[in-house]
Amino acid sequence: MFMFLFLVVALAVVVAAVTLSVVGGGESAPLPDAEPDRLVDPLPQDRPVNRADVESVRFPLAARGYRMADVDDALGRLGAELAERDARIADLEAALAGARATATMSLRKPAEGEQQ
Repeated sequence: MFMFLFLVVALAVVVAAVTLSVVGGGESAPLPDAEPDRLVDPLPQDRPVNRADVESVRFPLAARGYRMADVDDALGRLGAELAERDARIADLEAALAGARATATMSLRKPAEGEQQ
């Protein structure tokens, strides 16, 4: 008899909890929109990513995810490699411009009266 009474009370508690959760406890206002947990892409879409862009990226915290120190180390390395790449590209473009200028000067036809 005691077990039957316990089961009836437990069933009444479960029914009451489900009813309150479905009805919402009497509030008629809708629930607020949830904020997105995802990172809005802060990287530029109209130009290549540079070191300053990588250094300014901040990821939101999550219960499960990556270790912050590992992400910081990876972003630091990526930023350094981007800076090195950009410097190398600038050096190569300067060398190419110099080579083109030299080639243009050597291919120029001498004017009348000039000697080579």
